[in-house]
Amino acid sequence: MAAAANRLGFTALRYTSQIPVRRKPLLLTCPNRAFHTTPLHRRRDDSEDYAPRHKSERQPFKFSLSDLDSEERSTYNSLSPEGRQEWREEAQQMHNHMTSPEVESVLQGEVSQAAYETSEEVPHDDSTVPRIKPGLFAMGEVEVQDSGEDEEFEGDDITSLGHGELEQHREMRHYARIAAWEMPLLSKLAKPFAPPPLDHPLRFRYTTYMGESHPGSKKIVLEFCTQDLRALSEPQRIKLIKLVGSRYNPETDIVKMSSEMFETPAQNKRYLGDLVDTLIEEAQDGTDTFEDVPLDFRHHKFKPKVEFPEGWKLTREKKARLEEDRKLRLEQEKEREVQGKLVEGVRVVEEAMKRLPVRDVSKALLDAQQGRKYGKGGRQRMRT
Repeated sequence: MAAAANRLGFTALRYTSQIPVRRKPLLLTCPNRAFHTTPLHRRRDDSEDYAPRHKSERQPFKFSLSDLDSEERSTYNSLSPEGRQEWREEAQQMHNHMTSPEVESVLQGEVSQAAYETSEEVPHDDSTVPRIKPGLFAMGEVEVQDSGEDEEFEGDDITSLGHGELEQHREMRHYARIAAWEMPLLSKLAKPFAPPPLDHPLRFRYTTYMGESHPGSKKIVLEFCTQDLRALSEPQRIKLIKLVGSRYNPETDIVKMSSEMFETPAQNKRYLGDLVDTLIEEAQDGTDTFEDVPLDFRHHKFKPKVEFPEGWKLTREKKARLEEDRKLRLEQEKEREVQGKLVEGVRVVEEAMKRLPVRDVSKALLDAQQGRKYGKGGRQRMRT
């Protein structure tokens, strides 16, 4: 009995999902209007929806294993032939019950009533529906309730320059916190400087932009001194200098080369290391020592080094002698001041002005102005 009830439940669920739609017109509020989701004010009497609909014929019962899901199919296969026959009979009875006109009318009435209530809740006037324009940063995305253009500025917020100042202040506080709390912890990772040993003659230089992505961060610069390559003899070192060409600095005896042809600094460093190994192998090759090729340093411009004369250099003896001379001059000036022999320029000028005869300054200025006005001989012409 339990197995039969279980099979009956599966069959009922299957056939409720296969109910045919619109078996017959349903009367809602208008006696001549069939069920439709379109609002009344948007319907026209000459539309196709008002055409009379014919009642569909009752579909015959067809049983197929493809209609069952995996659980129902496993249950059906586990039954005996008698149980399978009983299953099909129950399924046919359920099919006849669900496709009867009474059940169809009840189901259609409930569905139509629910659809009608839903359509009544939706506003029919398009002008009353609030439309939100997509903003610049919301284009191409699913619109939400809060998306759209920014509200009009009503004086209740600061300007864009003010927001920029706040952002700059936040950034400064961020770096201040790093300097206060994280930088002191770096002292634990500090290591004493140790010069590289003689068996590490290569020096690599990296470039970083503090976490930013920059095309120049992949560049690696390699420097090494030819005298530090202990594996090379003097003729082999000269051959190496000829091989590197313009990358050699004859003043400092340093070879400098760089690479940025690869995407990562590690690849460029590996490439430069392999290139140095290749140069050393070629320099140690005795088949051709390049003795007939002269050294050419025209690529390097030698800058003249101006040396300061030895006699001009300030030594301790010269400093002591200058201090003694300065003290002697100060003592001599004090003695002349006491004896009254010290020459004071201000006092000499004041005494000279007192000895000069007094002249009418206004008359002299008037004569000078008249001379500029009438030219040479102007005063004589005025008197005649």
